[in-house]
Amino acid sequence: MQFDDKVPIYYQIENYLYHQIVAGTLQPGAKLPAVRQLAVDLTVNVNTVQRALTEMIRQEILESRRGRGNFVTQDTARITALKHRLITDYIQELYTQLHALRMDDAEIVAAVQHYLQTRGNQV
Repeated sequence: MQFDDKVPIYYQIENYLYHQIVAGTLQPGAKLPAVRQLAVDLTVNVNTVQRALTEMIRQEILESRRGRGNFVTQDTARITALKHRLITDYIQELYTQLHALRMDDAEIVAAVQHYLQTRGNQV
C-alpha cells in the first residue's frame, strides 16, 4: 500500500479497510488479521493500525471480541450505509474539482453522462 504524505496514515488504513469491506473482500463477520500482522503487511507502526481499528470499532464497522480479535460487523445495513458514505465522498470530491473548473451543475451532469456513454471505447 502506498501512503499519501498529506493524509494521516491511520485514516488511509481505515479507508483501505472500508474499501475491502464494501467490495466484499472482507465479508460480514470475517476476522481481520491480528494488529501486528496488519502492521507488518502494511509496513506501518502497530500503534497506527490500532488507532485505525479503534476508530472503526467506535463507528461499529468492526467488532472487537476479547481474546478472539477484530471482526467485520454482520450488520449489512451498516455496511450499506458505509458504501453510501464512500460514494457521497467520491461524488463530493469530483464535484468540488469540476466546480473549481467553473463548470455549472448542468455541465457536470453532461460531462458525467458523456463519460458513461463513451467509457467502453476507452481501453
